[in-house]
Amino acid sequence: MASIPSSLEIAQAAELRPIGEVAADLSLEADELEPYGRYKGKVDLSVLERLRREPDGKLIFVTAITPTPAGEGKTTTAISLAEGLGLLGQKPVVCLREPSLGPVFGIKGGAAGGGYAQLVPMEDLNLHFTGDLHAITAANNLLAAMLDAHLFHGNELGIDPLTISWRRCLDMNDRSLRRVVTRSRETGFDITAASEVMAILAVSRNLGDLRRRLGAITVGFTADGEPVTAEALGAAGSMAVLLRDGLKPNLIQTLEGEGALVHCGPFANIAHGTSSIVADRVGLKLADYVITEGGFGSDLGMEKFFDIVCPRAGLAPSAVVLVATVRALKHHGGDPDGGLAALEAGAANLERHLAIAAEFGLRPVVAVNRFPTDTAAELDALRRIAVERGAYAAETNDGFEHGGAGAALLADTVIEAAAQPARFRPLYDRADPLESKLETIARRVYGADGVELAPAARAGLEHARQLGLDQFPICMAKTHLSLSHDPALTNAPSGFTLPIGDVRPYTGAGWLLALCGDMQTMPGLGRHPAALDIDLDPNGRIVGLF
Repeated sequence: MASIPSSLEIAQAAELRPIGEVAADLSLEADELEPYGRYKGKVDLSVLERLRREPDGKLIFVTAITPTPAGEGKTTTAISLAEGLGLLGQKPVVCLREPSLGPVFGIKGGAAGGGYAQLVPMEDLNLHFTGDLHAITAANNLLAAMLDAHLFHGNELGIDPLTISWRRCLDMNDRSLRRVVTRSRETGFDITAASEVMAILAVSRNLGDLRRRLGAITVGFTADGEPVTAEALGAAGSMAVLLRDGLKPNLIQTLEGEGALVHCGPFANIAHGTSSIVADRVGLKLADYVITEGGFGSDLGMEKFFDIVCPRAGLAPSAVVLVATVRALKHHGGDPDGGLAALEAGAANLERHLAIAAEFGLRPVVAVNRFPTDTAAELDALRRIAVERGAYAAETNDGFEHGGAGAALLADTVIEAAAQPARFRPLYDRADPLESKLETIARRVYGADGVELAPAARAGLEHARQLGLDQFPICMAKTHLSLSHDPALTNAPSGFTLPIGDVRPYTGAGWLLALCGDMQTMPGLGRHPAALDIDLDPNGRIVGLF
């Protein structure tokens, strides 16, 4: 791979199209776009009513094998796929999540893609964007403040302080805030991307649905065991006001001028990990192909999208793209610096992810995201292995270096795959018993022998039944570095039992959160976070952002 400028340098040198032109190419009308400056804007949901009788485009879901800590370029692949489809004369839209400032200043960097497969304006996207995540943070913390004020002023609702589960949130990695003590109780902070308000915004279909879901949030219980909601506290209306504009998807563009709807940012290891329902629905009305992605591997973002989001939103994927890399398979093979033998050993991880897709009735197109250290023999071996072990096809993706031209062959293959008869099916029925749903995910997705419920998890399931939440789907919170709960168990682990420490009701979002292993809902910064390298040069230009 030839030496190319840094992703930030490429983004800063790009000539962007005015956002009105991007909107016009998508057939948005002038009053359906609310510009935020010259190069970004919000899309009014009235477009869904105008186009309600128009057929939907095809939904392409991008996922990945189990990643290394730095990720394998899934977002880059999704963006380059949109650029490749545009190059082939199609009308694509890529629907992605908004970056959290935690990873931007932490270890992973931003979420705008990389190289010549990026979303722009890159700096705006990674730093505050249109303020959606700040609005979520404010709405979450308004509810916490009103809850504490209610306790202070006499606790008219009779809330038992020991049952309060509502926590404050912050869009930054800060491990010192995991546990704090307030005037009335011990509590803590979650990162904004893991908050229930984030989840609610991502799954709400319109303002009325958003308002209802906010009111249904359970913050705690009375001494008699009755749930206390945000509605009962009188907080839901003000929370909805803060989130009114945040419900509208954000429109920006790829480096090659294709439309991108970027909205919400739930993490896939501690939340459901996909963009919003409204962004997907808008995209499907505007485009021939909508490319959306799920965070981390198919065991996390994909499983949750297929089992939680698709049944709720009436969505079904036409094709799946599974991103794999030579370096990741070597990592799972136990020798990151090894050769073909390490790649072959790590191919068990790829095979497992292909099997997960098959559980949903799907055969993925494997996108081999190329890195500079990959040899031709290694790339050929990975493609061969993918097809031998169940992929529909496997193509090398050079989108990072060549943008749409580097992804054109992948895009052509995806068009072919999406034209095949759809056989998608969720993994479980919502009427299945709660324990059965947990067992199904653990066995058929993670490869576990079963689940082990801690006392808190058993109590949580029983409490959910008492509250009439039996039909809620399950949102698993677990490490992204392994198919299991243990990040040290790489490749395709077997012979383990999945420990579930707690089960919490997200009554506004509409699911039960199951915490597996030692999951944290507030990350911490590492010894050398990205924040140490980000700065302004003497001319006020940003440096060090990636």
